[in-house]
Parts: sequence; C-alpha cells; structure tokens
Amino acid sequence: MQADARICSSIIETPLEPAPDLVPGVSTTLVLKREDLQHTGSFKLRGASNKILSLTSAQAAAGVIAASNGNHGLGVAEAARRAGVAAEVFVSSQVSPTKAQRIERLGARICRTGSDPLEAELAARAAAAQSGKVFISPYNDLDVMAGQGTIAVELERQSPKVDAVFVAVGGGGLIGGIGAYFKSVSPNTEIVGCWPENSPVLYESIKAGCIFDVAEKPTVSESTAGGLEPGSLTLDVCRDVIDRAVLVSEDEILGVMRRVQESKGWLMEGAAAVALAAFLRETERYARKTVAIIICGGNVSPEVKRRLG
Repeated sequence: MQADARICSSIIETPLEPAPDLVPGVSTTLVLKREDLQHTGSFKLRGASNKILSLTSAQAAAGVIAASNGNHGLGVAEAARRAGVAAEVFVSSQVSPTKAQRIERLGARICRTGSDPLEAELAARAAAAQSGKVFISPYNDLDVMAGQGTIAVELERQSPKVDAVFVAVGGGGLIGGIGAYFKSVSPNTEIVGCWPENSPVLYESIKAGCIFDVAEKPTVSESTAGGLEPGSLTLDVCRDVIDRAVLVSEDEILGVMRRVQESKGWLMEGAAAVALAAFLRETERYARKTVAIIICGGNVSPEVKRRLG
C-alpha cells in the first residue's frame, strides 16, 4: 500500500498485545492493536500524515485547514509541524479545553466556531474553499482513509490470521480504511462496526441508505460523536466493508474502561472501549477464533476521567 510506505517514518508501528486476561475461560485468541501508543495518542496521525505528505509544494506552502474537537486536530497539527506546513483547526464549543490547548502547543491555530463538531466541520470546509487552502476532513477524504487503513497493513503483518476486527465508528474513515484493505487481501476477515447507542449516526445512515441527522445523546465515546458531512464518501465505503454492527450502552463503555484500567493499568478512550465492549457482548460467537480490537486512542478528557471515578 502506497500510504504505508509514505508514512512509515512518521508514525509508530503500534504493538499487537495479547489480552487473554480480558476473556478468562474463553477460547478466543484476543489481541489489542494499541493505537493509544501512537504519536499524539491516537490513530488519527496516520490519516493526517498521509494527506499532508501527499500535498503538492504549492498546496503545502498555502497551509491547511481541518476541523476537529480533538484527535484529528492533534494529528493534523503534528503532521503539519513536522512538514513545515501552517495549519488551522476549527473546533466547536464542545471541545475539551485540554485538547484545544494541546493542538495549539503543536503549533496549529485554533478557530472556535459552531455548537457541535459538524457545524465546525462545515465552517472549516467553507473557509478552506474561500482561501484556496486544502481542507483535511477527519473522515471524508480518500487520502485520510488510506492513512487510517495502514493499521490493517500492520495488523496483517503482525497476525497473519485474523478472523474478525472490531472497530469503533464515528465518521467511518477508520473502519473504511481498515475494511477496504482486508476486503482486498483477506475477504473472510469479518469487519465489525461498533457504535455507542447514544451516537449511531453512520449506523442509521447506512440502514437508511442516505446521510441524515440523527438525534444524539451525550457519550463518553467523544471521538466518535457528531454528525456526518452531507455527501460523505464513507457512507458507500462503510456499507460495502462492514459485515456486522454492534451498539453498546454508556454503562458498558464505562465498565470496560474501568476493567482495562484495573487489569492493565492504562486508560483507553471511550471510543476504544466501544469496540472492546462490543466484542465482550459477543464472545460466544468468536470461540476458537482470533479477534483483533482496535484500541483507537488513549486521549481521555478530564471530564471523562471524573466519570470513571
């Protein structure tokens, strides 16, 4: 994959960690793909790096605009800093102050606009169109999706036999990239999309066959929350690559975060816990199989940490 070669010197090949302690007495071989150990603390650096390293010299000189309430903004800021590209990140009023400060410390300029992530995203795209700068979408971009798909390239190298991969879904860029790669090299690998019950936007859009507004409730899976940009290419990609869908409750997400913190001593993001909670609900289905869970990030906001107790 071209993206894998392009970004290999900019990212960490994250470890694949066996986790038999999380499924005692179960015959499943469970492995965790530790993107929480990635530079910036999440997988988002992959897509941002692939996009920025794909820019022409003129595009790079003009600078880039992105929209994110956290991990994508961190990824764009870091990738832009390394490449010497000016970056501006639009954030909504829902952004965690801690994440906004981290984005600024990496050298990106913050623009606060909108009451939710989708409003900020649409404002950022409009600003990019007006200024002539490249807009780097968190998900609605083939280069970004290909960058996220490098996780699957590594996973196949690290574990040649994977029967199923569980992936948290927000805008669909992560599961779209992972799923597209596996469908081409290992079509029998099941791709399982995992959503918080409180934020099932893409899930409902896939069911309906079109993107539409879905009423959302607050979720500790902060990095998967928010609406979808109209016309997002992830709708068709995800409809083609996702084999099964599992929705989990807020109690299940928080319970898994606490369970991992107690048993392994590290914090995973709510979105990562969504994927693991979905698997733990389905363990009997995967007896005697090898299952990979994408631990998509470890940037837990102070607000969520307080809820963990």
